[in-house]
Amino acid sequence: MLSQEQLDRINELANKSKVEPLTDAETAEQKELRTAYLKAFRGSFKNQMMGIKIVDEEGTDVTPGKLKQAQEEERNKQ
Repeated sequence: MLSQEQLDRINELANKSKVEPLTDAETAEQKELRTAYLKAFRGSFKNQMMGIKIVDEEGTDVTPGKLKQAQEEERNKQ
């Protein structure tokens, strides 16, 4: 995950862009920080999804086949 300083900088640049135009260097920095944030977010979300198991009221596993397949592929990588 990104550090708190990086998250603060993302917010600082976003707020500044609402008031005045960003310089080319700031725009490039903002794009780089946003890319890093999205990569971290997607990785975290994927990890959460790989740990999910869905069961119905009777206790039967009803996890979608596509998710089961992705979880199996992930286990085989390790």
